[in-house]
Amino acid sequence: MNDEEIVLTLPDTQNADLVCLTQSQELSQEKTMVVWGRLCPIKLPFKPVEMIKDVYTLGRSEKCDICITEKELKSKWLSVMSKVHFRITREFIDGNTNDAVIYLEDLSQNGTFINKQRVGRGKKVVIESNNVISLAQPIVTVYVFMNTATFESNDLPSELRSKYAVSRKLGSGACGEVKMVFSKNSCKRFAMKTIMKLGDTTSKHRHPLNDPEKIMNEVKILKALKHPYVVRMEEIVDSPKAVYIVLELMEGGELFERIKSRGKLSEKTAKLIFYQVVLAVSYLHDSGITHRDLKPENILLASNSDVTLAKVSDFGLSKLVDAQTMMKTFCGTPMYVAPEILFTTGRGSYTNQVDVWSLGVILYACLSGSVPFNCQDKRVSLQDQIKRGYYTFPTSKFGHITEKAIDLIKRMLTIDPKKRITIKQVLLHPWLQDRELRNTIDNLLLSTEDEENIVPSSNSNNYQYTNEQYQRVVKRARLDL
Repeated sequence: MNDEEIVLTLPDTQNADLVCLTQSQELSQEKTMVVWGRLCPIKLPFKPVEMIKDVYTLGRSEKCDICITEKELKSKWLSVMSKVHFRITREFIDGNTNDAVIYLEDLSQNGTFINKQRVGRGKKVVIESNNVISLAQPIVTVYVFMNTATFESNDLPSELRSKYAVSRKLGSGACGEVKMVFSKNSCKRFAMKTIMKLGDTTSKHRHPLNDPEKIMNEVKILKALKHPYVVRMEEIVDSPKAVYIVLELMEGGELFERIKSRGKLSEKTAKLIFYQVVLAVSYLHDSGITHRDLKPENILLASNSDVTLAKVSDFGLSKLVDAQTMMKTFCGTPMYVAPEILFTTGRGSYTNQVDVWSLGVILYACLSGSVPFNCQDKRVSLQDQIKRGYYTFPTSKFGHITEKAIDLIKRMLTIDPKKRITIKQVLLHPWLQDRELRNTIDNLLLSTEDEENIVPSSNSNNYQYTNEQYQRVVKRARLDL
């Protein structure tokens, strides 16, 4: 078993049927019985544990507080677990109930690991929030330890602080910082984006982020969206200083980082990811939403595998943050912005065809590892390159790419939005009429544990469709039924 296999077995924690130990009536009887820590499961069916006692043990013995059986681990891993594998202890310092140290003692024959580092039989290590606990091998990760003292030290609004425990930082960008959070009552994992509000402005028009009514109207629209390739939004909380958005957590990270780490994607991998994104954008357009900020940073992956679910994120945020900010990428350039937006500096009217242009740039980047426009060109500005559609397909980067893929990019990167291919035509393009692709998509959806997002199978046994037949299949995949 390798690291990738372990990653692929990670559960969809947002929909796992977890029953978290809650503060019972006994807590009101003994003031000392407060939740001081949490063990949040990485793998199902390990159950979350809210820690109220001073000592907890895990192992095969039924006497352990957390007894592991074949329900939790496969027999080959269970066979190398000790009767008492480790013990976690909260020890007060000098009898001071406000000052305690929490440590893990390794009692196993085959090892307990903290953040993939072996503790050693009979040895103790102090553990802190976000420490990952593994059994027997570093890859057999089972729990993340969270210290509730850390939970309550954050400056979240009270309604969020009562629900979520803040964990590690996942990333940051123009739209704000993103952190992992744990639901306190279920220990499910989510991503939380924090968008800081602008200061008071002298403008007559109130900025959308400072307009609670506009935010809540947007929330109603975005929360109603449900699609297997759109990142699910759990809730949005508006505070005087910031807007907090709680989102479905995607373990595989951004498509941008995937391209960056690998140089480029194989055509097969790029097609799998791109097809899912196109289905998502088609669904958003059918729902009356134009994304306006499609780029690899806003496409999130479910796992580190090449065969992975991909989902579109940050849809609708363009209405909540500054338009000029949304037009910027990490290097401060409108690399994925359609020419019609540049012609009007973002203030004119345009259609959802702007998303199709962005998809063209994204596909170009996936297949080549570079963008079609050169921001270093001193002769022609980046904006002029985009306005003129000035790009090429160098043999060094596209010599191995099929003509169908290049043709699709050209049709998406057409300057005139009226002549540009539509999102429905993208779905029907020959490059995406691929039996193996749709078969893989079906298997991915069937294997997911997120039942409410599963769409009907696209008739895997028959892929010789006419355009009308295929259109009906695409509609089913968009949850039109």
